[in-house]
Amino acid sequence: MMALPGGRHLDSVTLPGQRLHLMQVDSVQRWMEDLKLMTECECMCVLQAKPISLEEDAQGDLILAGGPGPGDPLQLLLKRGWVISTELRRIGQKLAQDRWARVHSMSVRLTCHARSMVSEYSAVSRNSLKEMGEIEKLLMEKCSELSAVTERCLQVENEHVLKSMKACVSETLSMLGQHFGQLLELALTREVQALVRKIDASDNIYTTESTTGNLFSLTQEGAPLCRIIAKVDGVLCLADILTDNSHSEATRAEAAAVVAQVTSPHLPVTQHLSSFLESMEEIVTALVKLCQEASSGEVFLLASAALANITFFDTMACEMLLQLNAIRVLLEACSDKQRVDTPYTRDQIVTILANMSVLEQCASDIIQENGVQLIMGMLSEKPRSGTPAEVAACERVQQKAAVTLARLSRDPDVAREAVRLSCMSRLIELCRSPSERNSSDAVLVACLAALRRLAGVCPEGLQDSDFQQLVQPRLVDSFLLCSNMEESFV
Repeated sequence: MMALPGGRHLDSVTLPGQRLHLMQVDSVQRWMEDLKLMTECECMCVLQAKPISLEEDAQGDLILAGGPGPGDPLQLLLKRGWVISTELRRIGQKLAQDRWARVHSMSVRLTCHARSMVSEYSAVSRNSLKEMGEIEKLLMEKCSELSAVTERCLQVENEHVLKSMKACVSETLSMLGQHFGQLLELALTREVQALVRKIDASDNIYTTESTTGNLFSLTQEGAPLCRIIAKVDGVLCLADILTDNSHSEATRAEAAAVVAQVTSPHLPVTQHLSSFLESMEEIVTALVKLCQEASSGEVFLLASAALANITFFDTMACEMLLQLNAIRVLLEACSDKQRVDTPYTRDQIVTILANMSVLEQCASDIIQENGVQLIMGMLSEKPRSGTPAEVAACERVQQKAAVTLARLSRDPDVAREAVRLSCMSRLIELCRSPSERNSSDAVLVACLAALRRLAGVCPEGLQDSDFQQLVQPRLVDSFLLCSNMEESFV
């Protein structure tokens, strides 16, 4: 996990399901690369930072052996950055335990890593920015200060003096982390910007394809990289790929994958996507077309995931989707097993429908395309494999299907159609039977809300016991009743 300014971290964020062959990462190859992180680095590290010790945690020291390869500044930054952020975290842990010998040895090693990152990046990068040079100087000064003060701590035996020095070490470590985060973000921004410019300037479809794949790989590193891509207008570059039919389906799907990652509602990066609004109509149109023409479930998943995230990003997208007859495209795809064959894909579809259902005119389109019957089917979504990821996806499908039904049932025609299709019976079953909803509280709340909405329009569809237990009480009382039910109640 890589720390960046403001307490952000570089986590792994992935889309569900299989990715295209261009996106696949060989786990064995990745493991072989990571083995380099477990070997010795420089003689300086060995002599100064590896005391002869029987400390059990000394075996886990992370020391980077060599760089990721010449001419690859992005990978160099990511690998060095991961090691340094890990060392910073571990120094903080040892400091909290008053393990001064370990704090000092790790501080010396941290200085080696920081110096190596600065020198290696300077060797492979183009003309360095003045601002970067200033931060590099501050970083190395703090590294030296940390090594010096921790060495002094080794000579102090007075606990009161050590306590005051510990606060100084903690402050120095914090400032070092800030300088490191600033330097890393500046360098990564510069390299991502170069990648985006390469895509913009390229007339070669193979170059565009491989560079777009590199951009997607960066989004897998987490929120900070997604934010950087958005900040340098990488999404606008991807819009050109999506709207250009001369690119292959695989390249456009890769671009859709990047859009999906950058616009994810789980990432706090949307403040940098204001320029995205300028091209949103073209992007949405291209994504709907990609869904309609997708030759595989993987392509459809990536395009629909991007659409789903965009509907969270801006409500105008829902109106655009309505004008583009997206409801018809999505519902027709549900009957095509080649495109929609997993709960992950249905999760994206029902997310779009749930967000679009806030629009009043959406109800008539849903009825016209027999969408209520499809939503009814999603209330019965079951996992095939029983893996945690698939079970969670099925829960999301059930929950969002119930939310969509509740919103659409504002329209009496939708409510009556739902009652005719026995949606109320299925909602009652989901409320009363924990196994039907995998004991999910989120599904239970959504189903209770949908049931109450339908009961308000067609109360005659309920038995007295169901009305008295699931509709008449306060929502929280019905929730507590159903969440504690045994299977014998069904």
